[in-house]
Amino acid sequence: MFIDSVKFKISSGKGGQGCASFRREKFVVKGGPDGGDGGKGGDVYFKVDNNTDTLSWYKGKTVLKAENGKQGMGKKMTGKSAPTLTLTVPPGTQVIDADTKEVLLDLLEEGQEVKFLEGGKGGLGNVHFKNSRNQRPTYFQPGLPGETKEIRLELKLIADVGLVGYPNVGKSTLISTISNAEPEVANYEFTTLTPKLGVVEVGEYSSFVMADIPGIIDGASDGRGLGIEFLKHIERTKTLLFTIDVSNHRTIIEQFKILKEELKKFSVELSGRNYAIALTKVDAYYGEDLMKDINEFINELDLEVSNSNDFGFDKKYPYYIQDLTMNRYDKNKPYFVLPISSVTHLNTKPIGYALYEFLGKNK
Repeated sequence: MFIDSVKFKISSGKGGQGCASFRREKFVVKGGPDGGDGGKGGDVYFKVDNNTDTLSWYKGKTVLKAENGKQGMGKKMTGKSAPTLTLTVPPGTQVIDADTKEVLLDLLEEGQEVKFLEGGKGGLGNVHFKNSRNQRPTYFQPGLPGETKEIRLELKLIADVGLVGYPNVGKSTLISTISNAEPEVANYEFTTLTPKLGVVEVGEYSSFVMADIPGIIDGASDGRGLGIEFLKHIERTKTLLFTIDVSNHRTIIEQFKILKEELKKFSVELSGRNYAIALTKVDAYYGEDLMKDINEFINELDLEVSNSNDFGFDKKYPYYIQDLTMNRYDKNKPYFVLPISSVTHLNTKPIGYALYEFLGKNK
């Protein structure tokens, strides 16, 4: 089960109390106090592990607590310190204060280990309170309490390219065609119910990560559909790839404008990311003139059809691509508008090369 948000209370361990004890040995007169200190309470750590990809282990848990330190003993023996409580999370997990909404930790790198709560210090035994005026102290310190916080863990997947589009526009087919991802593909809406990641290989040593999320529909920012719930998973992406179905009953420009608007309502920052556009399902187009529709869309965005063919685009259909030489990228325009077909593999390899080049230019 894919779980990307959980809420619970977490506490570090309390320190063990000190000990009030007196030395009692044969032939030792007036042995004096020898009570040991209490052990330290357990700390709480978060650790990032690439082998974990959801927060499902935390589902249903309301309280997680580290163990308390053990009590001190006679003969000046210190109580045993409690073991550390280590919570394993996938890369991209944020630890958020449930009350203030403040992001306390942003855990991104494999193997990263961060102390979150300090265990309570153990109390002192009565051996520490002996002095010339009080040679038989009977008191000791209790251990200090641990720290407690109510937190929310929120997973935001880490990817280079995030796919954005309506349901059933070919996002899952595209990511399964050009990457190692194996999402469910079917001819009905909301086939994708959870985010998927895929690695796109563009050379022997070159690759990037692509993220597919459930489709966005009109009114998604008001809670309709599934996509808006998962948009947080592409907040970390460097580039957005809008996937627009040319065979849809809506016009190409209508789909694009609605998607841009829903993104903006969710996050102004996300809507301002570098982006490109893939016009999908050209093999399923049933309108009057696909060439005309693509040209009108390119003109509507105030762009011009390109002749550049550095990535081996199929010239069967018109397309647009920006010139990135001399760092002349315009963030207000898409990097490319490219007709593709995952079924016939039209432009599926070139789109991978173009996205990789684009990511390299916009690090």
